[in-house]
Amino acid sequence: MNRKTERTTPSRKANERAKYDDEHIYSILDEALFCTISYAEGGQPFSIPQSFVRINDYIYLHASVGSHFIRTIADGRPCCITIMLADELVVAKTALHHSVNYRSVVIYANGELLETDDLKYLAFKNLTEKIVPGSWDYLIPMDKKDMDRTSGVRFSLAEASAKIRQGQPGHVEEENDFPIWTGLIPIKPLRQQPVPDEAGSKIPLPKHLYY
Repeated sequence: MNRKTERTTPSRKANERAKYDDEHIYSILDEALFCTISYAEGGQPFSIPQSFVRINDYIYLHASVGSHFIRTIADGRPCCITIMLADELVVAKTALHHSVNYRSVVIYANGELLETDDLKYLAFKNLTEKIVPGSWDYLIPMDKKDMDRTSGVRFSLAEASAKIRQGQPGHVEEENDFPIWTGLIPIKPLRQQPVPDEAGSKIPLPKHLYY
């Protein structure tokens, strides 16, 4: 698949940082829990954060059937979807050369409403398992009533690109004699010990919630 288009080509350091292959794009999408969806309506820009899951060469989102947002992005209008994973703060000798090590994906696509229960079920199951691994079979099963109350939409990855910055800070020769610390500060998020509510406190923590 040739994902490289004028829109998916970064204006700076495209040869060094842009990636268009499945391996880079899929790995970022599978690790990230949230994306931001941008679109226009009535001449007004909107940008909405949302959880998502990738299945093959699509990403899937869900919301209530009453959600104006999900109905809007499912009507075929162009959307821009962005995902970013920040790994480390890059600390240099000057503020100008401070940076961030990151992995990001930008997608340009038109939303497609999920029309069948089978496709919605697949999307909901995969999204649930991504957000809380091991939980789908533990939970009360999703029935037809639940399915009818929930809507889903998907976006193709046909026009998508990853952009990645990794590595230590850059230095210029005239900075070398200044005794200023340089390096990386890791900032990756971590899942921590679950905190039960009143009902959950009476039930032993299930194995799939141990981190």
